[in-house]
Amino acid sequence: MVMRKIPARSLSNAGVWFLVLISPVALFGLFLAAQGVDAMGTYASMVRLTLFTGYGMGEVIIKTTPLIFIAVATCVSAKAGIVNVGGEGQFAMGALASTALGVSLGASLPAVAGIPLMALAGILGGLIWSGIAGLLKNHANMNSTITTLILNYIAVQVVSYFVFGLLKDPASFNWPMSPPIPNHLQLFKFGNSKVSITIFIALLTAVLVWLILGRTKWGFKIRVIGGNPMAALHAGYNVKKNQLIAMAISGGLCGFAGMLEMGSVEERLRQTTGVNYGYLGFLAAWMAWNNPLLSILTAFVIGFLSVSGNILEITSGLPSSSIRILMSVVLLAILWKGRKK
Repeated sequence: MVMRKIPARSLSNAGVWFLVLISPVALFGLFLAAQGVDAMGTYASMVRLTLFTGYGMGEVIIKTTPLIFIAVATCVSAKAGIVNVGGEGQFAMGALASTALGVSLGASLPAVAGIPLMALAGILGGLIWSGIAGLLKNHANMNSTITTLILNYIAVQVVSYFVFGLLKDPASFNWPMSPPIPNHLQLFKFGNSKVSITIFIALLTAVLVWLILGRTKWGFKIRVIGGNPMAALHAGYNVKKNQLIAMAISGGLCGFAGMLEMGSVEERLRQTTGVNYGYLGFLAAWMAWNNPLLSILTAFVIGFLSVSGNILEITSGLPSSSIRILMSVVLLAILWKGRKK
């Protein structure tokens, strides 16, 4: 049997990667120690209670699913050269549109018609919201980072308007929330948990987007446009049109994620629906260098850290927001490594 020798460069790269990933953990351990917390015991509890218990793993999957969608959506627009920070707003508008349809017409629609219509409403909600940013970039030359951030703020206010007004549940005792989506329009869940088939839809979507971006002519065109718009123009590509399409797909994916969240986890629209998912999904995409398949891994890491923040609060007494320090340091380390490539 002939053993292949591992190239020294690969070993060196693996060593650098190990340092990149372990350094933030060590730094956060020092932070915990400075607070009088047993860092090793806390880390052990975080891993054991999230990855090795059914409830913990279920929570990680629930957190990870929308992050995969938003990260993949961010990859699509990024490949076309557009920074889309608007996943939060597009997710919220998709959730709003699908909930509005579900609670207003759901009782009269069978599941076979109602669920696809809710999905369509969610996609359209996110698509229209991202399309606004795309049009502002194409026709008014406005910075997409700024416009998508502003649209996030507007989307939150629009959702608040509806949950305090037109969609407010009269039986909610003045809590700002919509009526629940009818049971027959909710997605299949496993057992008594909130874990649903949406995780498989998210994984399939990531693979499909990866194939489209990497294996199709349109994907090639988008990558050329994102890499060098002037070269794309000289090649005869319609840069603005394709960027607008990429932005629409990006928003549609976020809106679809909003619909799936309503149909599986949330079951009704709230003022806080989707809060932070957009920004965490954006981070997941950037940590994966806008690779849809790698986004699955980075979304899982962020999902794990989000859930383990609650465990950190319980076991150490520190606020769960402390875990965001670790997430930020991990992101900075990965971005540093990417910059060195």
